[in-house]
Amino acid sequence: MASGMAELLRLLLSVAEKAANVARACRQEAQLFELLVQEKTGADKNKKFVQDFKTLADVLIQEMIRHDVCAQFPELTGFIHGEESNKFENGLGESVTVRVCAQEEDTTALLAKVLDGDQNAASLLTKVIHQDLQIKDETAESLQLSISPANVGIWIDPIDGTSQYIEGKEEEQPDEGFCPFGLPCALVLIGVYLRSTGQPVMGVINQPFNRKDSTGKGWKGQHLWGVSYGDVNACSFTHRRPSCPQKKDDLSVLLSSSERPAVKDALAAIPGGSLMYASGAGYKILCVVQGLVDVYVLSEGSTFKWDSCAPHALLRALGGGVSDLSVCMRAHVNGNKGHAAELTYHQPHNQSQGVDRWANRGGIIAYLDSSVIDKVVAALAGKI
Repeated sequence: MASGMAELLRLLLSVAEKAANVARACRQEAQLFELLVQEKTGADKNKKFVQDFKTLADVLIQEMIRHDVCAQFPELTGFIHGEESNKFENGLGESVTVRVCAQEEDTTALLAKVLDGDQNAASLLTKVIHQDLQIKDETAESLQLSISPANVGIWIDPIDGTSQYIEGKEEEQPDEGFCPFGLPCALVLIGVYLRSTGQPVMGVINQPFNRKDSTGKGWKGQHLWGVSYGDVNACSFTHRRPSCPQKKDDLSVLLSSSERPAVKDALAAIPGGSLMYASGAGYKILCVVQGLVDVYVLSEGSTFKWDSCAPHALLRALGGGVSDLSVCMRAHVNGNKGHAAELTYHQPHNQSQGVDRWANRGGIIAYLDSSVIDKVVAALAGKI
């Protein structure tokens, strides 16, 4: 059974790259991009333009991943979860369930129905969805894991960092790998967790807009993966030690620009502390994975299981983690230092409704080195 998970990882790398192709096509094909940024005005303002095309791109990616994974691993049927509902209403008021069909022409026909008869857009999307794409990664393929795909579930975030995906300026280039906003913040996230414990065991992150291609017109992407289970910890990203190490006491803290002032002030007061800001929850955890910052802190319950599952698995593979901030704060009050309280992914909050059932309600703290938890929690104690 050992090779089943390696096969699943290889498949997830391939479907994530297909997802990135959908994301790039929607930005680079003029006809699709017009749909993506279309502002509804006048009489059309109230006509839900196919609920907005961005949602369709999201749903399509989600359903494509579901289709491709279940075709190869039928035991995962019913255990692949995403953010989006696949029920759509088109401009004519017809309800359409978006799914990827076995035959290309059937997918085109279904998409044309969602897109109010726009055959060209439907064909462009279908072509990308049905391409046979195989990513080769020898390290990933050689992994031996003692779990079976029948014991795991999957969280998909089709395009994390929506606003940056739609509004991102083409000319923005990351600065030394760190990009506070723009297209590089938009990510495809696929996380795999154990059904029994909710522990994240595998993650794939695809960054469709990593850098400009040689023509300067299109974008090239990159992918990262991580696996953490039992005594296996493997990650495609390995840390290059900086040639001049930071002073040991410095702490770079990544926040959302909308974080509350009390949190910003408390963390800014940490000796040697510096605050940085970026867009997209998944991207902020990726910055921790890549060692661009020491810790990402969010005091609100505004992220969800699909945002954190994939990057959490990469952090675990590198010896870090993603913890529930409020549980860490309570542990600190009770004198229980160094309490990790890592997030799990298998149980909803049953007293909540809709997507809130899957919120990371206590806020989050993402780190490579767990010693930062105590520093952050001590700084916030009594302040929030």
